[in-house]
Amino acid sequence: MTSPVDTAARAEVRLRELIARGFQFLHPTDARGELAAVVGVRAHDNVIDVVRLHTEDDAVATRMPSDEQNVLAPVRFSWRRRGPACSVLEELLELPDDRIA
Repeated sequence: MTSPVDTAARAEVRLRELIARGFQFLHPTDARGELAAVVGVRAHDNVIDVVRLHTEDDAVATRMPSDEQNVLAPVRFSWRRRGPACSVLEELLELPDDRIA
């Protein structure tokens, strides 16, 4: 069984890999000033990749067309995963950098 420390370390490694690929991260806060999520965005070719980390057990990543109006709640997307942060980050890193046809 993987310990919480191992899981956090794996997630940190994956986040660094995303940064190396060009993701930029924001840290939006709620009305009280508390961290609401960690949000990473990368636009490339004709797509936008977005990952939102709410907790280590609640993350969502999406690949969408570059003309999508609302990247945090897209109507159209070609790929989406939700689940534990490590799993979602690993799947996002496995996506090819191909354009959407």
